[in-house]
Amino acid sequence: MGPRNAADFAAYAALRVFVATIQALPLGLCDRGAAGLAWLFDRVIRLRRRVVRENLKIAFPAASEAQIDRMTRQVWRHLFLMVAEIAHAPRKVHRSNWKSVTQIGDERAIVDLMLLPRPKVIISGHYGNFELGGYLLGLFGFPTHTVARRLDNRYVDRWINRFRGRTGQHILPKDGSSGDIDRLMASGGVVALLGDQHAGPRGCWVNFFGKPASTHKAVALFSLGYQAPTLVMTSRRRGAPLRYTVELAGVADPQADGFELGDAASFTEWFTERLEAMIRRAPEQYWWVHRRWKGEPPPRAAARLAKRAQAGASHG
Repeated sequence: MGPRNAADFAAYAALRVFVATIQALPLGLCDRGAAGLAWLFDRVIRLRRRVVRENLKIAFPAASEAQIDRMTRQVWRHLFLMVAEIAHAPRKVHRSNWKSVTQIGDERAIVDLMLLPRPKVIISGHYGNFELGGYLLGLFGFPTHTVARRLDNRYVDRWINRFRGRTGQHILPKDGSSGDIDRLMASGGVVALLGDQHAGPRGCWVNFFGKPASTHKAVALFSLGYQAPTLVMTSRRRGAPLRYTVELAGVADPQADGFELGDAASFTEWFTERLEAMIRRAPEQYWWVHRRWKGEPPPRAAARLAKRAQAGASHG
């Protein structure tokens, strides 16, 4: 075993010990611990404090300093509690009891769409417990496939993917899986994608909380290219740990009469607006620790966004 391999295995072993420790603790204690760690990371360690606060001020410009302080701590509490929930989920949430811990909004619409004999796309974001969202869909009887980059640590990558795959959330590598995706979609499968990742200067620029953000065009192209019904879905915690509501934020079907989202920009704008509406319901459950807004849009994209904003103001 080489030095790099040994270091990776040591990190993996440490992670397993950490998760086993969390699993041995009652969820109520994990909740209280998450609150304590939130205070520690915000007030003492101050990890990414400036990033979180800047993001919150962009999204909620009318919020007071006290409100920003409170939301910052709530963001950290959510993140730590999210880790504890993922650790506990395999033992506490399974096919025989998921109805006691999960609510499904628009259940009939979700079931009808997921049972269509056509390819489907689910768009989510870094909101609520997005890792648990795919796990829950598998428990509902709807396996999904997610395109993701392999982790550098192969031990951790294999272990995390076992968690994801135990209920039917399968991972396709970001590179070299185009053939698998074509076969999956041809068979009426489901691809789940995150719709709020920064895509650099050449991405599709849309307004997110009123500020331009670059978004991957591939998310829209999946739906448009495969003519796939697309569901914007989130998993929002409702109070206690491991109590979630799976919500349907919007549906778009390229084959529906009157479909008006036939280009990547319009489609990306549509699902970004739906995600924003969900985030506003529980802003502390969003991943504000990452930089969603980076750089400025190129002139052409900036002009398009300005025109859209002006049209929206006139309409209002």
